[in-house]
Amino acid sequence: MVAPLALNRAATVRAACAWVASQRSGMQSAIRADAPGATASKTGLMARSHAEAFQKLPGVKLVAAVDANLDAARAFADKFGIGTCFGSLDEALDWGEFDAATNVTPDAVHYSTTLPLLAAGKHVLCEKPLATSHALALEMTQAAEKAGVVNMVNLTYRNVPAMQLAAEMVAEGQIGEVRHFEASYLQSWLTQPAWGDWKTESAWLWRLSTEHGSKGVLGDVGIHILDFATYVAGSDVTRLACTLKTFDKAEGNRIGEYPLDANDSALMTVELGNGAMGSVTATRFASGHLNDLILRIHGTKGGLDVRDINLKGQLSACLGDDLETGTWRKIRAPRVPSNYARFIDAIRKGSTGTPDFARGAALQQLLDAAEAADTTGCATHIA
Repeated sequence: MVAPLALNRAATVRAACAWVASQRSGMQSAIRADAPGATASKTGLMARSHAEAFQKLPGVKLVAAVDANLDAARAFADKFGIGTCFGSLDEALDWGEFDAATNVTPDAVHYSTTLPLLAAGKHVLCEKPLATSHALALEMTQAAEKAGVVNMVNLTYRNVPAMQLAAEMVAEGQIGEVRHFEASYLQSWLTQPAWGDWKTESAWLWRLSTEHGSKGVLGDVGIHILDFATYVAGSDVTRLACTLKTFDKAEGNRIGEYPLDANDSALMTVELGNGAMGSVTATRFASGHLNDLILRIHGTKGGLDVRDINLKGQLSACLGDDLETGTWRKIRAPRVPSNYARFIDAIRKGSTGTPDFARGAALQQLLDAAEAADTTGCATHIA
């Protein structure tokens, strides 16, 4: 599915997008493209989130929807008041009346749908993971740099105020030198139906099948907790060990066209460039947790507890004299702009948006290293 946007052509927008041929009063900016044969239910979850977020931004308009399933594109367009639909990305690019694209395709086709957009000079916000391998993610990064366009990967937890404030506090040295951390991403949609019935809905089944492009919990949410932990710690992973586990979930581990072979749980131990070490876990079997990210990070002068519990962020700190009593105090974090807002702002200013494709490629390197470490049983050093 593709959902193009249009930005009002204020002076800052004209400067950022002077190459746009259209002289109309609007600047189109975001497309969402889906895999061949994708259904509306398969692609609608995050696509709706993107569309709703962009429609809330001043001066932004969704101008088209693209899906290989044209009926799905039309349904999406009707829901969001979008005037144009296409059954292929090629058709949309031939039309060309947009400046940027938000790519909410399944993981396996991020590469093949993003490169044509970059080649056409379109700014791109791509869902995570950026690609299915580090090599492909690097190629996408290089293509974006060559095109000179705004390129961002939608690591949604960068939108959490508690995370951003915690990163600032660590960078300022408030907890001293980072020594240890524990990070976890806990979901439970394989044990309860709060988000739907995974056994019957393709929106969930494809996430359990490598044949359908899934990298399992590692690629789906492991990438988020790796970004969450290393962004706050202010340092990248240099060494990683990993164990992945796929549990039996159905007779023959298959439901219809979906072999249920993607990993369900991931357990990693990592070392960072700043000398810290920690554990990183992700699972879909954390009964009692709907969608929770938890990071406890400790330094020579204090510690931070950063949480996003079912989309509600919170930050606590133990600093100074509180270390002697183990007292933790809540800290209120100021609001921060969303990835969607930063994407549009970067286009208008002609600046670099973050997190960018380079960050997505670096995280993809960690995902590849985790898979390799699980296969070999040996820790992997990250260059």
